[in-house]
Amino acid sequence: MDTSEPLSVVHHRCCGLDIHKRQVQACLLLTTPAGKVQQEQRSFGTMTEELLALLDWLLAAGCTHVAMEATGSFWKPIFNLLDGQVEIQVVNAAHIKQVPGRKTDVRDAAWIASLLRHGLLQPSFIPERSQRELRDLTRYRMSLVNERTAEVNRLQKVLEDANIKAAGVATDMLGKSGREMLDRMVAGETDAVRLAQCARGKMRAKIPQLEAALAGTVREHHRWLLEQQLSHIDDLSARIAALSERIGQLLAPFEEELALLDTIPGVGPETAEALLAEIGAGMGQFPDADHLASWAGMVPGSAVSAGKHKRSKTRKGSRWLRATLVVAAQAAGRGKGTALGARFRALEPRRGRKRAAVAVGHSILIAAYHILTDHLPYDERLHQPKPRRPMPPERLVHDLEAQGFEVTIRRRDPAA
Repeated sequence: MDTSEPLSVVHHRCCGLDIHKRQVQACLLLTTPAGKVQQEQRSFGTMTEELLALLDWLLAAGCTHVAMEATGSFWKPIFNLLDGQVEIQVVNAAHIKQVPGRKTDVRDAAWIASLLRHGLLQPSFIPERSQRELRDLTRYRMSLVNERTAEVNRLQKVLEDANIKAAGVATDMLGKSGREMLDRMVAGETDAVRLAQCARGKMRAKIPQLEAALAGTVREHHRWLLEQQLSHIDDLSARIAALSERIGQLLAPFEEELALLDTIPGVGPETAEALLAEIGAGMGQFPDADHLASWAGMVPGSAVSAGKHKRSKTRKGSRWLRATLVVAAQAAGRGKGTALGARFRALEPRRGRKRAAVAVGHSILIAAYHILTDHLPYDERLHQPKPRRPMPPERLVHDLEAQGFEVTIRRRDPAA
């Protein structure tokens, strides 16, 4: 141990990397047998050949540990090449921010290396390659689903411009009945009566309303736009289906875990797949459920000053996992007869829909942790959120006085 330094040395041969799009600044720290520190700085490009030269340099120097910031997606190619060759840590940039002052790439790399040398870095959770590839698929599917929703909204705007009000009558204009109506419009049909006859099943009871809603002014311009949008929607639907099939193949070994997650109110098959891709099937990387919720950014921020807790935003986490949990929470809020649905509806008027979704999403994530740990289905008796602390009497008095009441309270004498 180097007694000339106030902190103990944990890694005697380590390197800090400051990563950019076209350049990587590396700072190598080596401890000599005499206890001295040797520092060497080098700059590398980000092409594969130059990153392999970086790896050769580290291995030749006997470097055992490497640390770098989680900067966008620039860390991924470096991680892929160095993983398995040295012990590599990807660190949240907020955890290693320097004191403001003279900032250069060389200083940043040296700062990261120094923190790593003394064991002051907390590595981010980087799953195995198979899970990272599964994440790519589920996240791409979510992006395409959002893109398809946006295209459907654009199609609806074109219909409104043509004075077609069918969306106010038909729940889904891209269902079997609605799609046939749209295809006939594109083909040139303008008679509202004939278009309304495309209704199938329960929608046939709405034929009179459909006839009124389909009496619009569809021009050639509208038909051309509708044709392009429908073609785009069909293409996106086909790609989403192909992704779902691929995801199902990769998750075939985890059918039991998916079935267990599907027992949570608001969690469907696709949501269960996304959850498993984001957090994994094993919970060993998270000490407890609260650590998982904190990592996901589904907990309130901490802002305490002068002993007072101030309102603060939720911390940053995985935006993909957060979006999945919020969708699941909103689905649970629409459900009847469940504790999660009741909690969502109780929080929504008081805290707003967004905060209610985050709170219920937090409960879903905690339940998922215990389900994957214990391999037991969801049970409301076991996965209820912790009861809230009772409100102090002073706060209750303050709320009543704010409404114009005069309140006097006294503690009740204990029973004899």
